[in-house]
Amino acid sequence: MKDPTGRDADNIAYGSVLSNDRHAGRGFDYLIANPPYGKDWKRDEGAVRAEHERGASGRFAAGLARISDGQLLFLLHMLAHAKEPKEDGSRIAIIMNGSPLFTGDAGSGESEIRRYILEHDLLEALIALPEQLFYNTGIATYIWVVTNRKARARKGKFQLIDASSFWVPMRKSHGDKRRQIPPDRAPDIVKLLAAFRDGDTRRITKDGKDEEVAVSRIFPNTHFGFRKITVERPLRLNFQATPERIPLLEEERGFQSLAQSKKKGAAAAKEQAEGRALQDAIRALVRGLRATTFKDRDEFERALDAAARKAGLKLPAPARKAILSALSERDETAAICRDQDGNPEPDPELRDTESVPLPPGDDPADAEGVPASVRAFFDREVKPHVPDAWIDTAKRDPRDGRVGFIGYEINFNRYFYRYTPPRPLEKIGARSGPSRATSCGCWRR
Repeated sequence: MKDPTGRDADNIAYGSVLSNDRHAGRGFDYLIANPPYGKDWKRDEGAVRAEHERGASGRFAAGLARISDGQLLFLLHMLAHAKEPKEDGSRIAIIMNGSPLFTGDAGSGESEIRRYILEHDLLEALIALPEQLFYNTGIATYIWVVTNRKARARKGKFQLIDASSFWVPMRKSHGDKRRQIPPDRAPDIVKLLAAFRDGDTRRITKDGKDEEVAVSRIFPNTHFGFRKITVERPLRLNFQATPERIPLLEEERGFQSLAQSKKKGAAAAKEQAEGRALQDAIRALVRGLRATTFKDRDEFERALDAAARKAGLKLPAPARKAILSALSERDETAAICRDQDGNPEPDPELRDTESVPLPPGDDPADAEGVPASVRAFFDREVKPHVPDAWIDTAKRDPRDGRVGFIGYEINFNRYFYRYTPPRPLEKIGARSGPSRATSCGCWRR
């Protein structure tokens, strides 16, 4: 109800809420917002980053969204104004586009914000709205219902509601707004939310057909979480001083730098001349190597060292690295290249990642910090296909210290996708007139 005294207007504060919170310290029972979609926060960047660095005493401790889209920062702002659960908590509704559902990989600001919301059991529901509801854009939008006072039955779970078909066309379009949610459908969305039933159905009309479809799904909070691990495979190289590989030495940065100098004047000229002489000696050394194919790097290095000693040449580390790089090729049949401690060296070109779903219950880690779910996934899905692969245990989540980065993303449409078979070729042909099928299966008049 409106305040007849007009004092409600005093609560309207001018300025950007991201850089200047004019309601700091106040909590509210209900918070509703429709922030701009895809709007950057460059003007607020300094203040937002400073508040993020303050940690829990600021609004943005959970993470920072990418600079080009501040929608999730508005959600964090609203969460900062939620009342404590002991004060009966708060409920939040914010309309955003699809980007906050999935943008950002594991460990990114967006993923960390989603992680904070789900791991603190704050997400009550996500509601997909019809497209073409807004004047300035026709894109898909979603209502995030967020609360810190969940009912007992909703603890540890959240609901997806697909209301994207709950619309009727407007008699007259207003910009991109061509649809509206009719009066009988809006309360139905609220009923679906209140009922909290997995598999709840409604009759909808799509492409002229009336059908009963599921519009409500219930999931545990961990369902959309995953742990992203890095899978390494060993570097395997062969080495050969061939007419095709030797010229590649000239392109190596370590070889080029031999004839360069940071000094000035005569000292620089002297150093450059010495470098060019060393380059000539290395060229001669490489051309004199046996054209044998070495499938073991250690064996090739021994041959290289022997040739250098015979030539009275001491190879600087950059030059040595350049020779190894220029004369090598990847070879699956070659021996594994190992470091000084005898450990396999990873091949950057074969590096891959895997996203392992988070288990619903406990997930103990082994002595290396690898969670049981990750180890089981790796042994089941990776090891049988690439037996020499291993998990990079150095890449760990900064929050729980275990191997792999935790991420959260919500692929909403996957859970309400309905397959529509294509029309039979006979019907397509009959509608388009006399046609004949080509050998590729296409239709050509």
